[in-house]
Amino acid sequence: MENRSTKIENLNFQEVESRVLSTNILFRQVFSWMFVGLLLTTISSLYFGLNPEVMRYLFSVNESGAKLNFLGWIVMLAPLGFVFTMSLAFKRLSFVQLASIFILYALVNGISLGFIFYVYEIGSIFKAFLSAAALFAVMSIAGYTTKTDLTSLGKILFFGLIGIIIASIINFFMKSSAMDYIISIFGVIIFTGLTAYDVQKIKLLSYESDGSVMYRKLGIMGALNLYLDFINLFLYLLRLFGNKRD
Repeated sequence: MENRSTKIENLNFQEVESRVLSTNILFRQVFSWMFVGLLLTTISSLYFGLNPEVMRYLFSVNESGAKLNFLGWIVMLAPLGFVFTMSLAFKRLSFVQLASIFILYALVNGISLGFIFYVYEIGSIFKAFLSAAALFAVMSIAGYTTKTDLTSLGKILFFGLIGIIIASIINFFMKSSAMDYIISIFGVIIFTGLTAYDVQKIKLLSYESDGSVMYRKLGIMGALNLYLDFINLFLYLLRLFGNKRD
């Protein structure tokens, strides 16, 4: 009986050890890719945001003011196309193709974010970035360590996300500052919650990791989800508390 009990305990220990190893491997991949994405986005946004002569390629100036030109609209809309491509064609794309699209997405998204340097003070941008990083770190730890199943919360947050997207489209035409403020508050709440939810989802997926190409691709997709959580959290915090340039 003792030998049998010992074998069962050893088996359970091996299962736990295997789970921990799989989790560590996947999270290492996820956060490595996320770091690469954020680094590329930061570099490209700084380059375009701090070089007006380069930024002029993205808009045209006429009597009514500055407006996005054809290239500018491509830069603004392309990131959305990259995200849809990665999400919908995930299984068909090879690891190299998926990684290449993610890198290209991070670079182009950085160019589109270069516009914030013309709207907000650099100090406000820096503070919003640090605040987003701190909040992201706290919620990542919460999502990783909590024993509560966040699946139901994820569904609620998803519908909330659809709601603020619709509200943002409506407010694009209404141009209501009060509505923009409310949308920003809900945006911070939603992406704060989504950070914890996505981290827990990645943790659960890691238990089934077998080191195959599919799970290496999951590392990139996990990085994309967390990257989007962080960027949106940063932008909504900036809209709430950022000081605009004169």
